[in-house]
Amino acid sequence: MEVKVSTENGRVPVTVLHVDGNIDSSTHESFQAKVDELIKNGARHILIDLSHSKFVSSAGLRTFNNIFNQLRALQPDSNLSDEELKKGISAGTYKSPHLKLLNLSNNARTSFEMSGFDLFIETFTDRKKAIASF
Repeated sequence: MEVKVSTENGRVPVTVLHVDGNIDSSTHESFQAKVDELIKNGARHILIDLSHSKFVSSAGLRTFNNIFNQLRALQPDSNLSDEELKKGISAGTYKSPHLKLLNLSNNARTSFEMSGFDLFIETFTDRKKAIASF
């Protein structure tokens, strides 16, 4: 797996990770390390482009959850307690303002939705709309 990084300017700077290869048990740690480095260096709005990633395993999904939690810890949603966040996720009314995904394959989308990640992480098929959503 290879990750290329670019920055796009919408209303805020968006760090775009272009993933080439699967995010699975053999690659999720290096992917997490790359994201950790980007966050340490100031990335606060992340779009993960999975156009060239056919498969995301449960290890990859856990990595997305880790990234979600890291970004939320750095930028807590104003006036939103953990309890309110959980209620919003359950109700489908909360979406992460800091992490979004682009171009999930059919396999990745199935895993993503079956795991409930679609309840709190938005997915897009249009890059411009994804950038504008931050």
